[in-house]
Amino acid sequence: MIKLPAAWTAQPERAQRSGGYRHFAVLGQRGRGRERTVELQAVLDPGYRLLVPLGELRDRDAWQPGWQQLPQEQRPADVPVQAESILPKSLKSSHSTMDL
Repeated sequence: MIKLPAAWTAQPERAQRSGGYRHFAVLGQRGRGRERTVELQAVLDPGYRLLVPLGELRDRDAWQPGWQQLPQEQRPADVPVQAESILPKSLKSSHSTMDL
């Protein structure tokens, strides 16, 4: 299996096609070679899952490893940034990886 970061952030355009969710956790991998896909689960809705081709997950215009904050200019004014306080210890580092 390929070692991947355990957490991913959908970039704004991709988030529009991901149910509006930005933060995802890796559940597993399927397939081989060019057919490999990664199963992701939305952090805010564990019932929302995606199968993303590995090649798309490596596209930094669509996905970023770790849970990234929105740039200040894109944040709603009434939503405080407290992501660090809700992250599980295993995912607080954007460099954490999972063997799948």
